[in-house]
Amino acid sequence: MANEQECRAALARIAERISQVDPDELADKAVERTVSCRIPDLGLAFLTRLHTGGIDEFEPTDAPRSAQVRLTVGSDDLVSLANDELSVAKAWATGRLKIEASIFDLLRLRKLL
Repeated sequence: MANEQECRAALARIAERISQVDPDELADKAVERTVSCRIPDLGLAFLTRLHTGGIDEFEPTDAPRSAQVRLTVGSDDLVSLANDELSVAKAWATGRLKIEASIFDLLRLRKLL
């Protein structure tokens, strides 16, 4: 099981990857949304804001359910996603990544991830 520090680093890598998306493409595909990432095996949750200018830093939160887009993933799978060892599609299809969002947000996120 990955630890909190490894999960924070993984979230930072994912945020960095999103921030490297072409600004015009990001502005076209991203709308302002709050995004939470819950890591149940560690009892942790983080919150960020995705917007046309990029993505803010993930911060710890006690209210992950308040986000408009909610991700739930195990610590090891989060690290694997960040290291490109596991694809988002495969993780989602196998239940290793759960995404709660509107259908429109899911379609937008699919293009960014």
